[in-house]
Amino acid sequence: MLTSSQSRHTLADWLYYIEQSHPIDKIELGLERVSRVADRAALAQLPGKVVLIAGTNGKGSVARTLEQLLLAQGFRVGVYSSPHLLRFNERLRLNNHDVDDALWVDAMARVEELRGDTALTYFEFTTLAAFAILKRQPVDFCLIEVGLGGRLDATNIVNPDISVITTIDLDHQDWLGNDRETIGFEKAGVFRHAKPVVIGDLIPPVSVIARAVELNCPKLTVNQDYFYQQSADSWSWHCGAVRYQNLPIPGLPVQNVATSLAVLSQLSLLPEHMLLKKVLLELSLPGRMQYLQHRPAIIIDVAHNPQSARYLATKLAALKPDYRKVHGLVGMLKDKDIAEALAPLTSVIDQWHLSSLPGARGAPAAQLAAALAQADCQQYPDVKSAFSQLCSKLQQDDLLVIFGSFVTVSAVLASYYQEAT
Repeated sequence: MLTSSQSRHTLADWLYYIEQSHPIDKIELGLERVSRVADRAALAQLPGKVVLIAGTNGKGSVARTLEQLLLAQGFRVGVYSSPHLLRFNERLRLNNHDVDDALWVDAMARVEELRGDTALTYFEFTTLAAFAILKRQPVDFCLIEVGLGGRLDATNIVNPDISVITTIDLDHQDWLGNDRETIGFEKAGVFRHAKPVVIGDLIPPVSVIARAVELNCPKLTVNQDYFYQQSADSWSWHCGAVRYQNLPIPGLPVQNVATSLAVLSQLSLLPEHMLLKKVLLELSLPGRMQYLQHRPAIIIDVAHNPQSARYLATKLAALKPDYRKVHGLVGMLKDKDIAEALAPLTSVIDQWHLSSLPGARGAPAAQLAAALAQADCQQYPDVKSAFSQLCSKLQQDDLLVIFGSFVTVSAVLASYYQEAT
C-alpha cells in the first residue's frame, strides 16, 4: 500500500491511495469535512459563472448540452461530472477535453496537503481536486454536476449563479428518502437566495417549488415558464418571446435539452437558431443510447432506475421492429429498485442475460432473476464473461442493449475496446 506522499507520482498511484484510504463505494453525506478543507484555500470559489446541476436523471445530458452550446458561442467552459466510464480523467473537461494526468496529480497533492488530519471520502477528495484545477483555469463557465442528492453533496459547497433540477425520481433512497417530496427537498438544497433556478421536472414536487419561493429565487419551470413539444422527426421550444421551431431530434433526451435552453435563457445566452440546429445535430454523450456497432447492433445505456428505464424502453420500442431479436444484458447495484427498473423493459426485450456485479453494492444475478420473474433468462458471474459469450452468439440482425449501471457499461466498454485492440 502507498503510504508516503513521495511514493505517489502518477494518477493511478493517487487513485489507489484515495480508494484505500476511503473505499469508492462508501458514501458519507455532509458538508463539514469538505468545507473545512476547501476553506483553507478558497477552493469553492470557482471562476466565471457557476451552474450547479442536480437531479435523478439528466444531469450529464444538461451539462453536455450547455457545454456544447456555450463553446459554440465562443465561451471557455469547465465541466465536472461523475462517475466516469473508462478513465478517471473524464470527470473534468476543459473546453471539451479531458484534463490530463499531470493536472490531476498536482491537484491531488494540493488537497492532501490541505486536508491535514481531516478524513475525506473518495468523492470529496476528488471533487476538491477538480475544484483546485478549475480555480486556476481562465474559464467563463463552470458546469458542476451534483453527485448524490444536493443539500449534503460535496459539490454544494460552491455558490452557484444559477441552479438546475433536471428530474426527480426514486433513487438512492437509503440516503435521500423514500418519496419524491423528500428527495425533492434534498435536491432543492442547491438553490441559493435570490439566485435563478430552472426546474425541468414535468411534475415537480411541492417541496421543490416551496424551497424556490422561500428563497425568493427567480424560476423557470417546464410547462409553466418554458415549453417544448416533440413530434416524430422534430421539436420546438419557446420561452417568452423566444421561439425555436423545426429543431432536429438530438442524441440526448429532448426534455433535458429543453431544460438546458431554459438555463441559457436565464443567462441571456440563447444561441442563434442555425447555431442551435448545428449543435443539436452533433449532440451526444457516451453511455447514453450509444451504439458500439450496428451489425449486429450493440447499444449501451447507463439507465439504472425506473425513470431512466422507462425512457430507454420507449427508445427500444421504436427500434424493435428493425431487429430479429432484442437481447438485454443487465447488471445492477443491490440498493436500486431493481424490480421497478426492469419492469418497463419486459415488453421490448426478448431474451434476458443477467450478470452479477462486484463489490459490496453489486447485486448477484440471482437477485435480478428473482425481481424479473422471467423464464427466458440466463445468468452470468460477471459482465465480461456475459458480454463475451453473447457476442459469439449474436446474429447480424440482432440487437443487444446493455444497461443497469455505470459499472455494467464501464465493464463492457473496457472489454469491447480491449478486443478491438
